[in-house]
Amino acid sequence: SVGLEPKLEFYPSRFCFFFASQLRHEPICRKVFTKKRKTFSSLKQRLQGTEIPSVKKQPPPSKKQPEKKSNWRQLHEDFINAIQSAKQVTKAMKEGRPLPPPPPPSINPDYIQCPYCLRRFNEAAAERHISFCKEQASRRVFAPGQKSAKQGKQQMTQRREPTLTGAVESLLQNRVQEAAIAGKKLQLQVRSCNRLSK
Repeated sequence: SVGLEPKLEFYPSRFCFFFASQLRHEPICRKVFTKKRKTFSSLKQRLQGTEIPSVKKQPPPSKKQPEKKSNWRQLHEDFINAIQSAKQVTKAMKEGRPLPPPPPPSINPDYIQCPYCLRRFNEAAAERHISFCKEQASRRVFAPGQKSAKQGKQQMTQRREPTLTGAVESLLQNRVQEAAIAGKKLQLQVRSCNRLSK
């Protein structure tokens, strides 16, 4: 009965890296590698057996965002300028000379300038900020001669004298009175010392 069994030869499989019997292994291996497997969803497994309905995937937004222009040249020039100014600073420090002025800030062309406060923001932040700044600008009261936002900004940045509350003002008056009384006592002591020394 030993001689009647077919002789099993081992060959490399076409589907995987195992050396195996072609008669047994290849049909199984073909079935495994050609069958499409379901992707595993841990969310579905977690929700199984609970009363929470399955969450539907939202389709990605259909709007195609326009490709932004590459400003690599501008970035490269800014980088070169930063390196050169850093070299000038280190040279001035070694020689003991005064430091050169910093390079002017570069303006990012991708940023949008707010017409009210003249600051610059990226697109998403600009949308939020401009509406906020517009509302704030409408609340501000400008002097009759002012028209531009820059003048309004200058007006807001001017220093105002601090106003004193009643409690602070009375505290300061008490301290002034105490200092005056202490000063009079000191003068009296100095006079009495002068009289004794004579």
